Amino acid sequence: MIDPAAPTETGGRPADPVPGAAGGGSGTVPPVLSLRGTSRVFSTPRGEVPAVSGVELDVRPGQVLCLVGESGCGKTTTARMAAGLAGPTGGKVLYRGADLRGLDKRARSGFRRSVQYIHQDPYASLNPVRTVQSTLTAGLHRHGSVKGGAQARRAAAALLERVDLVPAEDHLDKYPHQLSGGQRQRVAVARALAMEPEVVIADESTSMLDVSVRISLLNTLGALREDLGVGFLFITHDLAVAKYFAWDGEIAVMYLGRIVEQGPAPAIVNDPRHPYTRALVSAVCEPDPDLARTKERVRLRGADIPDPTDLPSGCDFHPRCPLYEQGRCDTERPPLVESGGRRSLACHVVNGAG
Repeated sequence: MIDPAAPTETGGRPADPVPGAAGGGSGTVPPVLSLRGTSRVFSTPRGEVPAVSGVELDVRPGQVLCLVGESGCGKTTTARMAAGLAGPTGGKVLYRGADLRGLDKRARSGFRRSVQYIHQDPYASLNPVRTVQSTLTAGLHRHGSVKGGAQARRAAAALLERVDLVPAEDHLDKYPHQLSGGQRQRVAVARALAMEPEVVIADESTSMLDVSVRISLLNTLGALREDLGVGFLFITHDLAVAKYFAWDGEIAVMYLGRIVEQGPAPAIVNDPRHPYTRALVSAVCEPDPDLARTKERVRLRGADIPDPTDLPSGCDFHPRCPLYEQGRCDTERPPLVESGGRRSLACHVVNGAG
């Protein structure tokens, strides 16, 4: 379980890895969910917008993969495709090696139970006219997991206890507007766990919560991963949160729909190689004044993100990149993702220097 006293910023090291969880030999565990060259293009009056381009990701049981990047970079679109809520325009989304588009009715039902989604806004994702008990037991009734009102109520109470929303009886008959933001998000987590999933996709699930509530919920999710073996695709724009939750997992950094760097969380945080990742790490506030004075500060060439309907040639990041080399970074070819061990990187300059 994640240590609640662990530092949350990049200057300190979070809790030690959970034995047997992500980080050690992750490639030996078959993925439940995989994205292979997955792309998504939206048609707009201004032209086609490539929201996601050629993403390669694996989510394994009991392990965490954090997808990090600025707002609007394609994280939520990637999450929605992984959950089967949006179809890719290119590439594949695989569930246990089978393309989602080819699943029969029975296999798709298994996928729907196995992969659950937690939305960013708990108030918008909960039906305002359903009680907490009704929200938690709707899926159980749909799949025939409970029989009768008494059994359903016991199951709902057990789910609330699992996410530390106690005493459960005090919350079962409440409506979403009668709960705080943190309580609503715990109900959303409990609803996802009702189906006994193998993978939970959490899309900015803590970004709307106060810091103290955020840490408490992250600890709860960490305990669920340890106790139940649930895998997480955790979406966040906050690298400090990614470090805290996925220290023994992996971090994938996304920029304008492309994965620019991926690897074990300690390596990404302590030794970022892509200039965009270095900029994200340098932007995290450092509470220790001694470490803050020695921390690397990355200055970008520009603050403006390119228009997605008119992306620059070559590397999408080159108009802002401090390592920009004319004639190399602005060529017609985007940088290829090159892998070395468990690290992968897409940068003309860094890969060329290595």
